[in-house]
Amino acid sequence: MTTTASRRAGAGAVRVPPGDPAPAAPPSPGAEPARSAPSGGSGPTRSAPAGRPEPARAAPVSGPELREFMRNWATGVAVVTSRLAGRPVGCTVNAFTSVSLRPPLLLVSLARTSRTLTAITAEGGFAVNLLDRRQRDLADRFATATGDRFAGVAHRTVDGLPLLDGAMAVAVCAVTQFIGAADHMLVLGSPYWCEAGDDADPALFLGGRYWTVSPA
Repeated sequence: MTTTASRRAGAGAVRVPPGDPAPAAPPSPGAEPARSAPSGGSGPTRSAPAGRPEPARAAPVSGPELREFMRNWATGVAVVTSRLAGRPVGCTVNAFTSVSLRPPLLLVSLARTSRTLTAITAEGGFAVNLLDRRQRDLADRFATATGDRFAGVAHRTVDGLPLLDGAMAVAVCAVTQFIGAADHMLVLGSPYWCEAGDDADPALFLGGRYWTVSPA
């Protein structure tokens, strides 16, 4: 299925360059989040007995610990693309999701140091390419290769944004917002063109390796 709309679907978008301040820091260890009283509850809110302080919150997990936790979360694999100085650029991501249907919004998370983020900021648009399981070599290439990652890679363009041949589904987006989040930038985009094939056979990533999908 293919849908089209004006390229400037994101007109009036808020543009925030990557160097702008990130959101406020998270609460310090030991801080307790606010709690709302239960709606329609049958009794008063319970609190810790007098003279017995609530336990301090433990310190955050380390980056490697979080990475190990996330290895247990199965995701699809996508390549986010844009163009920089007229040349196609892109990188592999699995931090990608839909945010809203009314209006339609997609989100990708990119490191602040990402060349692809630099391209998206300058271009004001990006494309998302959802990879087929037979494109695992492209997933690796766009995750690790240096230099011109598009060298020898078959692709076409919509509004100058590169789309990988053979991708399971593609969407082209106008940037609507950048949100700083620690060492990453969350990029929200309004999709104005998308296309999907009939035979979905996605690349699946879990535990640091690729898997195939079988119907339940």
